[in-house]
Amino acid sequence: MKNNQKPPFRPKAQAGNKSPVGRNYRPEKPQFCPDPARDAAAKLIIKIFDEGKTLDDAMNSERSFADLKGRDRAFAAAIAKDTIRYFGQIEILINHYLQKPLHQAANYMRALLRTAVAQHLGSIAPTHAIIDRAVSLAKTNKSTYSMAGLANAILRKIITGTDNPELSDIDLIPLAWRNRYIGAYGHEAVAKLAMCLKTQAPVDFTIKAGISDEDKQKILDEFGGELIAPHSMRVKSLPEQFTELSAWQDGLLWVQDVAASIPAKLINAKVGENVLDMCAAPGGKTMQLAADGANITAYDLSDDRLKLVAQNLARTNLKAKLKSGDAKILVEDAKFDAILLDAPCSATGTLRRNMETLWIKNPFDLPKLIEIQCELIRTAAAALKPGGRLVYAVCSLEPEEGDLAVASALEAGLKPDPITPDEVLNLDGVISPNGAARIMPYMLSDKGGLDGFFIARFVKP
Repeated sequence: MKNNQKPPFRPKAQAGNKSPVGRNYRPEKPQFCPDPARDAAAKLIIKIFDEGKTLDDAMNSERSFADLKGRDRAFAAAIAKDTIRYFGQIEILINHYLQKPLHQAANYMRALLRTAVAQHLGSIAPTHAIIDRAVSLAKTNKSTYSMAGLANAILRKIITGTDNPELSDIDLIPLAWRNRYIGAYGHEAVAKLAMCLKTQAPVDFTIKAGISDEDKQKILDEFGGELIAPHSMRVKSLPEQFTELSAWQDGLLWVQDVAASIPAKLINAKVGENVLDMCAAPGGKTMQLAADGANITAYDLSDDRLKLVAQNLARTNLKAKLKSGDAKILVEDAKFDAILLDAPCSATGTLRRNMETLWIKNPFDLPKLIEIQCELIRTAAAALKPGGRLVYAVCSLEPEEGDLAVASALEAGLKPDPITPDEVLNLDGVISPNGAARIMPYMLSDKGGLDGFFIARFVKP
């Protein structure tokens, strides 16, 4: 440098201010994302495990997921589903290598780690890509920039597996629920429940009653499905654009798990009978009953939910009277020949399809649900004609949501009408001594399992 030249200008750091460059530097949020699919998957997991949303609600509300298209959208959904599926094991692995828990506000870093480990456990991405993309996302996010090295170290240890703790399938069920089910059903049953979570649940359709065998075969060919009950078809996954297939357009079928179709069949609705579907939305059971030729009243507390019933009835060209409001109005106008009460419940029986259920729900919320169920049973009993039939059902694994409901039905003056094995797919061990049915998700496992249900039938003297 020549003597008459001044050195380049370097501003002096102000007292109390940190240098703009150094180990405490945090980059501004970049204008790009190195991996939008993995970023969206992490944000879905934040909504589920930090905010308590269901996967469907998270997908509907997360902008970064909604902006994805095609393969990226499918990949983000697959990552999120595997994160939920393996969540219990993921937490064991991550916590094993963390020297201290991550700060409560570090939700994006937690989600990056969780989704990365899920990709490893689910074998849905190459090892190098899992680590590289998680670290890249950490580096390009202002809140996680300083933790990119931590993410790299933990993921490398987990993926190499040299010091991983031993994992068990039973870890896939949260401890609070696991202990309940061991007490109610035993270790072997809980082990089978855990196995249900390891594979994707198939999709079932109910085929409209009254169509010919030839038309039924056309539906099976069009959807690539198989019959697992006289009016239930199962496919491994939904066909692309299935709503454009002719059988769907003609209203010949609707999505409904085969176990969910059993309660309506147990009504044995006859042509001309007045039948009430007491909690009707989204309408699968209403359509079953209407296809049998009965006069159906579809009741639901919510007008918005009844709109779903109306849409489904219109597509299938079936009819029912729709009514909403306080359930007590049901006893004012008419006495029904039969009532189907698929009551609001914990929905723990749907854990194969809604794997987040056990992680975002709490067993201590059950008393509120049971109170509602018992009140609905009393209302249903009052709305029945003498000789009328009530079928009570919940897609629940919780013993209380069955036992206490049965007790309420008996207190209301109803008598048990035992269910027979042939009415529940001839499944082994389903019928209890009092004639009720307890369907477990691992039943029919050779064909992909079932939704869990408790079902009881009564008659009014």
